[in-house]
Formats: sequence, structure tokens, C-alpha cells
Amino acid sequence: MKMTPAIVAISTFVAAASAYAADIPRRSEASPPPPAFAPPPLFTWTGLYLGVNAGYGIGRFSAGGDALFGKANGGVAGGTVGYNKQFGSIVLGVEGDWNWSGVKGSNTLPGPAFASAHLTNMVTLRGRAGYAVDHALFYVTGGYAGGKVQSSLIDATLPPGAQAFSTSNWNNGYAVGGGLEYAFSRNISIKGEYLYSGLSSKPIFAAPRLSDTGMRQNLLRAGVNYRF
Repeated sequence: MKMTPAIVAISTFVAAASAYAADIPRRSEASPPPPAFAPPPLFTWTGLYLGVNAGYGIGRFSAGGDALFGKANGGVAGGTVGYNKQFGSIVLGVEGDWNWSGVKGSNTLPGPAFASAHLTNMVTLRGRAGYAVDHALFYVTGGYAGGKVQSSLIDATLPPGAQAFSTSNWNNGYAVGGGLEYAFSRNISIKGEYLYSGLSSKPIFAAPRLSDTGMRQNLLRAGVNYRF
């Protein structure tokens, strides 16, 4: 078949275009966008927590109990539950606890007679208000306190069978104090706390040793909380 000049020209153009296209660098596929950076969540004190605490109480029995029982001291240990809500740097919350108490006092009286009293357990229900500096929380606290006070007296001057007296009262009162709590992680925090508690006076024993007693206590304790 005889090729005309037009066919030759078209064939030459197509071949040249194909060669040129082969030399053009191909556009590479777009790489996927880098993953978005997610900053770590800001720490917050908001939430429910449970904990344990232990410490030491130093105090005295008030009203007529100070003369009967003298000073009182002993260890304490118990559990804590609370809830915080953070507003900027301000943290507000409520906290309750129950503590077994070994705080007790005793005294030998003229007669002779022997008197002793023991704060066997104490509960508190308090509000808390604090200022947060990142993982540290400085706070004050105050509210209700109540405790069971068991008193006993043995008076050798009385007739046999009438020498022993005992009383068990639940004494209501208040507690105020403050402390520092530090969070090592989102869930675990420790605290150091001071509380001053005053429990109201109630009558103890019958005549001839009728008296009232309450209790004033300085309590230092440390605790560990698990925050949900």
C-alpha cells in the first residue's frame, strides 16, 4: 500500500506525541494527610472518689470530763467518700468519712476511784473548698462531726455491787480544718489533713458521780484516694 504524504505526516505526529507523553513525569498519588495532633486531656479534679485514711488524735474531754478522764490521745483509721466539681482553679466538693478511733483517756481519782473514757468511732460530713494548681489542691473544710464516747468509773468507796458505772453516748458536734491533696495520676491522689473537732457534752454516770462530758480533738491524718 502506497502511503500518501498526509498519512506519513499524521503517523509522524502521533509517534512524536506518544514519545513526548512518555517522557512527561507522572504525577504521584497524593500522600495521606498526617494524623491530627490530639493534645493530652487537661487534668481535672471533678469526679467521685473513694479512699482510706489513718492518723493520730490529741485532745481532751470537755465539761466535767476533763477532771475525770484527763487528756486523751490515740490512733485513728477509716474510709472516705467524696465528690468534687472544678470551676477554673476553684474546686468545690463534699466529703464524708468514718473512722475507728483509739483516742482515750484515763485517770486515778481520790477514793480511790478509776475513770476512763474512749472515743470509739467518729464520722464527719463536710464541705470542701479549694484552689487547684495543676495536680495540687489546697483546701479548707468544715461541717458535721459525731462520735461515740464510752465512759466507765470504778469507785472503791461505794458498797460492793454499786462500784462500777458505765455510759455510752453518741455526741454530735462539728469539724473544721484544711489540707493539701496531690494527684500522681488521673486516678490516684494522696492527702495530708488537719481537723479540729468539738463534740457536744452529754450526761454521764448517775449520782453520786453525775457529770457531763464532751470532747475536743486535734486530728492529723494522711489518706490515699482513688478517683473515678
